[in-house]
Amino acid sequence: MYFKIRLVSDEVDGFLREYEIDSEATFLDLNKIILDSCGYPDDQMTSFYVCSDEWERGEQITREDMGGGGADEDTYVMQSTRLSEFLDEKGQKLEFVFDPFSERSFFLNVKDVLSGTMDQKAKTTRQKGDAPVHIAELDFSMPDITKKGDDYLATDDDDFYGSDAFNDDDFDPEGFEISQNPY
Repeated sequence: MYFKIRLVSDEVDGFLREYEIDSEATFLDLNKIILDSCGYPDDQMTSFYVCSDEWERGEQITREDMGGGGADEDTYVMQSTRLSEFLDEKGQKLEFVFDPFSERSFFLNVKDVLSGTMDQKAKTTRQKGDAPVHIAELDFSMPDITKKGDDYLATDDDDFYGSDAFNDDDFDPEGFEISQNPY
C-alpha cells in the first residue's frame, strides 16, 4: 500500500507539492522529501501533527525525543514511526511544522490510498509554485532609524532625551506620589 499526499501552505497562494510514498516509510522519509522538494536545509526541529477533520492537532511525531512527555504519554519519533501507524485512509490530515520558532507549517492531506508497492522509496509527483521563504532566508536585520526625514522614529540623543534647556522649576510634582522613605 502507498499514499498520494498533497501539501499546501497558507503563506503562498498557488504553492503545492504532491508525493507518493510507501505506507511502510517513516515520517523521517516524508520529512526528507518535503524539505528536498522545497529546497530547505535539514537543520530545524521539524515535527508532524496528526490532525482532525477540522485541523485540530492530535498526536505529535517529533524529529528527536526531547524527553518532555510524562510517563503516561506516548512519544513518537520520526525515525521509528511508520506512516501506516497513523495513516490508513483517504482524507486524513497532517500538519508539518517546518519552522518551530515561528510556528510556520505546511498542511498535508492524504489524497489517495493505493494498493500495491512502490518501485522507489518516495517521490515528488507534482510541484507548483515557489515554497515560502525558509527561516534561514528571512531578513531579521533592523532598519537604520537614525536618519532624519525617514518615517521611522529618529534616535538622535537631543531629540530622544529632550533639550538641555530643561528647567527643574518647570516641573510640578503635584499629583505624583513620591515618598522620601523608600521603605
